Order: sequence, then structure tokens, then C-alpha cells
Amino acid sequence: MRQALIEAQQAAREDEVPVGAVLVAQDGTVLAGAHNRTIALCDPTAHAEILALRAASQVVGNYRLLNTTLYVTIEPCIMCMGALLHARVSGIVFGAEDPKWGGAVSRYNLAADVSLNHSIDVKGGLLENECRKVIQDFFQAKRQAGK
Repeated sequence: MRQALIEAQQAAREDEVPVGAVLVAQDGTVLAGAHNRTIALCDPTAHAEILALRAASQVVGNYRLLNTTLYVTIEPCIMCMGALLHARVSGIVFGAEDPKWGGAVSRYNLAADVSLNHSIDVKGGLLENECRKVIQDFFQAKRQAGK
């Protein structure tokens, strides 16, 4: 999660919403790390989770990312959850919940939807305060700059 926080801080420096993600193989190998780049890439799908999946798929040479765990600073949205399910990621560990857009546990619970052909083990709250602080500080600075 510390690496995901570093990614989130890089996003903030780039004036992107500070979310960071790191995909790790079962043996602990980091396959990919990424941060939000929706503005820089002019791409609404360029969330940290999606970019990490894309990079990791290139590393392993397969769009199926079996036996991997995604560490992400904020709970994935429903778009990202869909991609994580399609990629067959085994686990998600996130820092802070996202009550407005969360697709893993807080707003929606796609990870445990029994009508889907894959489920993902989800754990939240890892370094929760630090993850929440990065995003809160970013938006607070935005609000103050707008005054």
C-alpha cells in the first residue's frame, strides 16, 4: 500500500485526482503500479486500477491476471471493479472507502455478486487514514484555490 500511496502522491503532483494502485503477483512480485491519468490522457477510463491492469497484462502477456492482488488507495469504482472482475484478479486491498462511487463494498458490492462468474476477496482499511488524507488534502487545496 505504501507504493500505491507514492503513486497517489504523484497523481496529485500532476494535478490528477490522487489515487494510486499497485498490482502484485502471488509471490509478491510487483507487476505494475499506476496512478490516475484521466486528465493527462484525456481518457475517462484512465483510472489507476485500469492503468495498472493494462501494464500488468503486458508484463505477463495475458489479460487474465490470476492469483494477483491489487492494492489501491481508494475503493475501486464500478468501472474498475468490472475490469478487475474480467481480469480475474483474486484480491483487492484498499485504503479508504468511497461512499459516492465505491464498487467493492460501500456503494455497490460487485466483488461478491453471486450472479457473476468470478468473485474477488476484498479487504478495506489498510493505511486508511493516510489514504484518505491524500485525497482530502487534494480537494481541500482545490477548494481553497477556487476562493
